[in-house]
Amino acid sequence: MSDSATAIAPSPAGDEAAPKPLNLAVAIENVSTCQRRVKVTIPREDIDRHFDEAVAELMPTALLPGFRPGRAPRRLVSSRFKSELAEQIRSRLLAAAMTQATEQESLSPISEPDLDVAAVVLPDEGPMTFEFAIEVRPEFELPKWKGLSINRPTRAIGDTDVEESLGTILRERSRLVPHDGPPSAGDLVVANLRFRDGDTLLSEARELEIMVRPKLSFADASLAGFDALVKKARPGSTVTADVTISDEAAVESLRGKTVTMELDVVEVKKLELPELSAAVLEELGGFESAEALREAVKKQLEGQLEWHRRRQVRQQVANALTASASWDLPPALLKRQSLRELERSILELRRSGFDDDSIRRHVNELRQSALASTARALKEHFILEKIAEAEGISDTGSDYDDEIRAIAAQSGESPRRVRASLEKRGLMDVLRNQIIERKTLERIEQEASFKDTPFEFPRPDVDAVDHAVCGVVIGEEEIPTAQHADSADARPGARR
Repeated sequence: MSDSATAIAPSPAGDEAAPKPLNLAVAIENVSTCQRRVKVTIPREDIDRHFDEAVAELMPTALLPGFRPGRAPRRLVSSRFKSELAEQIRSRLLAAAMTQATEQESLSPISEPDLDVAAVVLPDEGPMTFEFAIEVRPEFELPKWKGLSINRPTRAIGDTDVEESLGTILRERSRLVPHDGPPSAGDLVVANLRFRDGDTLLSEARELEIMVRPKLSFADASLAGFDALVKKARPGSTVTADVTISDEAAVESLRGKTVTMELDVVEVKKLELPELSAAVLEELGGFESAEALREAVKKQLEGQLEWHRRRQVRQQVANALTASASWDLPPALLKRQSLRELERSILELRRSGFDDDSIRRHVNELRQSALASTARALKEHFILEKIAEAEGISDTGSDYDDEIRAIAAQSGESPRRVRASLEKRGLMDVLRNQIIERKTLERIEQEASFKDTPFEFPRPDVDAVDHAVCGVVIGEEEIPTAQHADSADARPGARR
């Protein structure tokens, strides 16, 4: 909206009578599955009635030369304040008409109406007419959701899992030692990067810390074979590679284009693992013993296993529910909601105890297919929301408390600070959707049959860096900076 349609003057104190509905004429054009063009006509009788009511409200306090306050004739008050009253009446009618039209036509908005308020004119004669565009929930038949057959990943967290994760945690607290030779898998390369499209420099980054793994992930591209690319590189050397930019990168003219990456190796570092000394145990969270740390790591792995379980079950449920959802979603809606999908994913990962590197890998993967993944997530959301309404599933205050406590427990912050951060960033609605969807999925699972299947934790073969090849990142969401070795925080986290 280009202006506010809700600047309504308050009614006189004590006036609690429900406003009389308008005699609207509403015409709706179905632009697409989720888009409506609404034309609203307010008859002259309603305009005149609102004008009379506004004059009556003004009479007791109207000041006109030659008259005491509240004693001026109605005709003079109406004439003297006509232009001021016209703006007030226009705002009142717009707000009332849009609300009534939405309810009258059973529209279910999913965004604010798009209305050019400045273009709406209150005529001296005849009806008042205006149009607005609005995005609404799609209309569809609810798919069959009871009796689904679902594979459920299952694993008992063993000593081997704990030791592997503990080794990863110790790597993050390792001491970095300069190395003159080429890097091996798991070493750290400090590098300067440049990306060129022919002779045009697209972006550059200096002194990035990159873990040597098979794949390197950027915000809008990825490079396979990174470990092979740098296996013979030494400090001071430069290697080059072709990188193909994602089809959903921020710069449309570069989407799908292959560009050149130049990587200058500034330094190679080996990691020396620390002993599990009393000092290290204290740094990792004040653990009294190595066994206490191992128990904490096991609990964290169980949280991550639960996330993987929920994700795989959800994917199967989503595939079943959206199989017949052939309706299209507006590109503008997908673009706007893609950031929300990233934020929702980050909240889920934080709640489940994943560390910053793991979150960044997941986010970079989502960014490179943002619109497609958002379309799937939105269709799933609309279906789950409709099931929730049919089953009477809703959110409660305790649900928010539980979610915030879970996030706080993993981040090391207080629940109060986590809540304040979510509210400040406008993410409470994201949390609300997360709660409703999870409770609805639990309801679906109650009606499903399960087959337990073995699960293996995915091994990290990707290192994600906070850089966009195009030089521009879609959205400004808060994504954690990847941390390596002695720059990592003190929270025990398994880089899975």
